[in-house]
Amino acid sequence: MTSSTQPRTSRTIVLVLAVLLIVHLGSSLALERRGAPGSLEPERYAAALAAPAKARTPAKAFPAPVEEMRQAILAAAHSGRIEDLQVPLDWNELKPDIAATAVDDPIAFWKKESGDGEGREILAVLADILEMRPAELPLGKDLENNIVYVWPYLAEAKLDQLTPAEEVDLLRLVSPEKAKAMRAAKKWTWWRLAIGADGTWHSFRKED
Repeated sequence: MTSSTQPRTSRTIVLVLAVLLIVHLGSSLALERRGAPGSLEPERYAAALAAPAKARTPAKAFPAPVEEMRQAILAAAHSGRIEDLQVPLDWNELKPDIAATAVDDPIAFWKKESGDGEGREILAVLADILEMRPAELPLGKDLENNIVYVWPYLAEAKLDQLTPAEEVDLLRLVSPEKAKAMRAAKKWTWWRLAIGADGTWHSFRKED
């Protein structure tokens, strides 16, 4: 190889390396903007995480007082501490209807009713039913704002005429044996919660 050929070869190698470096840097910047292969941008990732919850909530928004009470009960349910239900209980002027006879201490009552003795079964029930859509009943005393929201909607549904999707919702809450018995009897015999349009927590009790 002549001496004149060597500089040209060296320049060619340097040029190729420079091009490869530019391509590499461009690809790295593009990946950084997009995220790693198979990942989502932060906004899309957050939306993907929120999608299942949105699918479980009603398409129609609740009145603000209803949603505030619902969120307060849900917060207690997800905390794992039955005592945290004291917060939404204190928002009421009167205690909600929770049993066939008057109950002075709802927290103590729910602990006793719960299979685990700590009230966590009750919290699980609240979390499950409040993630479903409610039934809307025109039962309130206020003529202009008289809707009472009842969870789950199945408590007011015709149990012998459920759609396949509604039967799945029912089986999310009770055993197949209990679901079959309720459909046969055409009667709701499980937990039912009601909140008025003004945010009053009217009731939460197990129907017979």
